Formats: sequence, C-alpha cells, structure tokens
Amino acid sequence: MEYWSTMASLLGVFAFSQTLLQTLFPPELRVAIVKLFARFFSCFSSYAYFDITEIDGVNTNELYNAVQLYLSSSVSTAGSATTRLSLSRPLNSTAIAFGLSNNDSIADEFDGVAVQWEHIVTPRQLQSFPWRIFPEEKRGFTLKIKKQDRLFVILNAYLDHIVEKANEIRRKNQDRYLFTNPRGGSLDSTGCNPWEAVPFKHPSTFETLAIDPIKKRQIMEDLRDFANGNSFYQKTGRAWKRGYLLYGPPGTGKSSLIAAMANFLGYDIYDLELTEVQNNSELRKLLMKTTPKSIIVIEDIDCSIELSNRKMNVTNSVCENGGNSITLSGLLNFSDGLWSCCGSEKIFVFTTNHIEKLDPALLRSGRMDVHIFMSFCSFPALKILLKNYLDWDEEQEDLDGTTTLSELEESVEKAEMSPADISEILIKNRREKGRAMRKVLEALKLRANKKLAINGVSRKKDEDHVEEEQEKRAVENIKKRIEEHHER
Repeated sequence: MEYWSTMASLLGVFAFSQTLLQTLFPPELRVAIVKLFARFFSCFSSYAYFDITEIDGVNTNELYNAVQLYLSSSVSTAGSATTRLSLSRPLNSTAIAFGLSNNDSIADEFDGVAVQWEHIVTPRQLQSFPWRIFPEEKRGFTLKIKKQDRLFVILNAYLDHIVEKANEIRRKNQDRYLFTNPRGGSLDSTGCNPWEAVPFKHPSTFETLAIDPIKKRQIMEDLRDFANGNSFYQKTGRAWKRGYLLYGPPGTGKSSLIAAMANFLGYDIYDLELTEVQNNSELRKLLMKTTPKSIIVIEDIDCSIELSNRKMNVTNSVCENGGNSITLSGLLNFSDGLWSCCGSEKIFVFTTNHIEKLDPALLRSGRMDVHIFMSFCSFPALKILLKNYLDWDEEQEDLDGTTTLSELEESVEKAEMSPADISEILIKNRREKGRAMRKVLEALKLRANKKLAINGVSRKKDEDHVEEEQEKRAVENIKKRIEEHHER
C-alpha cells in the first residue's frame, strides 16, 4: 500500500513539473532552444545534412521522386551493403522494384566523395488541408556528407546527376509506342494530335540482329555517342539530331535494325507514311507533334513520292502523285531545316532498296549522317541466325554430322541470299536441327548455281556481243581499205 502511495506522489510531482515547464517555457521558446542547441552542436559536427521531403509545402517534390528512383537502382546492385530492402512490383509489370526500407540508409559515391542517404519516415500530425489530402506518413531523404569533402562545391552537379539518372530509369521503365499517321497531317476529332499509337513490343535487339558484328558494333557506338552527346551538340551549336540511311536489297533486315535501335536507346518510333500527307504544311505539323527521344522513320523513300527531280513544281507533283504536293525542299526542311529542331534528341531514318534513285541533296551529311548498306547474308550473320533459331554455338562444328561450317561459308558467299530467306527455312525446320542445316545448305547451293548460270548466260551474251562488234569493225576496215584502193 505504501508502494502505491509513493508512486502516486511521484506521478503528481511529475505532472506538476510538466505543467510548470509548459508555463515557463511555451512551445515557441522550446523550439527556439532546440534550434539553438542544434546550431551549437552543428558547429562542432564534421557532417552536413540536407533534407529532401516528399511534399514541399502543398506540392510534390520532384527531387524526392528522382532520389527515390536513383537510389532504387543503387540498392538493386548494393548487395550486402544494406541490411533490409523494400520490394514491390508495379501493376502489369514483371520487373521487381527495389527500395530503401523505412528509416534505413545506404552509402553512395560521386566524383570520389562518399555520401550517405537515409530514408526517414515519421507519422504525420496534420493529416490534410480542406483542398489537399496528404499521406498518413511524412517521408523524406536526408543526405549526410562530411564537411571536409566540400561537397557544397559539387552539390549541384551531384543532384543534376541524380535527376539525369532518374530520367533515364523512367524512360527505360515506361511503355514505348509506335506512332503512325493514318489521317495524313490532319488533327484527330479532338483537334489534338495527328498521330495514333500502339504499344511497341518488337523483340529485335542488336544481340539477335543478323548483320556483320563489326558493323553492328559501329552502329551501337554511334548511337551511344549520340544519346550521350547533349553537351557536345550544345557546344558546337548543332541541333541534337542524327540521320541514318539504310539501303540494300529487300529482306536484309532494315526494319529489324530500326526496331533494335529503338530497343537499344529506349526511344519511341514515328512511322511516317508520306503518301498520306497532302502538303508540306501537314508535314511540318506532324514533325511538331513528335516527342524528344524518338526515331522518325520514312521507309522506302524512293517509292513514297517522286523526289528524284528537285526542280519539280507543285502542280506537276499534284498531278503525278494523286493530289500529294510534298516537294523535295519540304522534305529537306523536315529533316534538316529550322523545323527539324522542334524538340531534341531525335533520329531520322530513311530506308530504300534503290539508293541510286534518290536525289543527292537527300544524301549529304547533316541530313543523312550515316549510310548503312544492308547486304545479303554473310557467314558471320549466318552464324547469328543459327544461334537464334537452332541454339548453335561456336564450339559446334555441325549439328547433324554431315553439314560442315566450311560448306556453309563457301556457299553463303556465292548465293547472295537475304537473312529473311534463310530465316524462313530455319523456322520451317527448327524442330529438326540437322534437317534445318541441310535445307539451308541445299538452298544456298541452289541459289549459287542459279546465280552462276545467270552470270554464265550474261557472260556468253557479252562475249557474243564483243564478237559481233569485232566482226563489224573488221568489215568496216575492209570496206575502208577497198575505198582507199579505188581512190588511188
């Protein structure tokens, strides 16, 4: 009984002391004292702290979202650096998202300076304003750095680096689209956009693309330099765009290369159908409605509209193209004029099966910076096809004991078959790998023999033509000598 009486007395003294302290030290004074002590101890602390809250006032802090994305990529590769991770999977996504757990921390490094991030989550006292509902928890990141590292000098560079990486992650994670212009350049029913889009799900990548490995590596390096060249293009005063011309026989992989480029860079594709566009004005409207980080494609440029005669006037163009009045100058302004600078980080890709039909004005640097010849299937490209369709690897000499690589190499160089033709044979016979190899070799030899026979006939015609010319010249020489003899 005496014990409980003592406890009651102590609680009474505590309550009285608390009331007295609240009277003598109002909340404003207590906050001021806490800030004063914090400043005092910060003078002796070797660290500096920067807070980034989820909500800045009543608005969402975009820097918080950028830091969250940036750290999620760091956490996924941090291994044992963190003791607890937060895992999530967005709706309709197969990718697992990593994140910092509540009140956990992770170390990072930038430009040789070590930093530490802490994810702080506390209950929110004020739940909402009448016009805005806030989350129940208050979230934020705290950046901890050593003062001696003088990160104040590079803080802006570090935050810019975080924002850039976050934008890159967003671009890779977001859905990409394939756009087309079914109504030419006219606006839709809402008057907003002449483009219609479908999700872009093409599986082509540079790993599966059946072209020469050296050429493939050169294309990838050029694309990588372009995507990372913002500062270069600003320094040189050039528009941040690049033009590619893909030319070669049908079935050599021009469309697959475009899809691989889009997957490699994470860009959208705008497939421009020129025959649907009525005039240069509509062409400009289409260009203005394209977004940055995109690939604008005009396939079979030699077949779309008549562009070989740069002096062609609008009247003739309308008559010859069934009402289409796009001129060569309009297309040149589209790819390399003032209007081509609408937005940044764009790639223009033209394809053709007959490069000789194009006007030289379309081919010069600045419009088509990179010319890529898509050739018939070579032996290195054939090995890529065998790997894709038959799971063949370099250590295997053959797949059926009869078809050797040396036979394939000798035949493929003579046959001049497109990768599409060879792929079709492999698809039909992919269940029996040995049969597939034999069928490919038979097709290659058959095509090579036909080509040899055609060349032989052509050569025979050329030889006969040479003989005829020689006989004609001989007859003419005899007639000339006879005439000279009679004159004498």
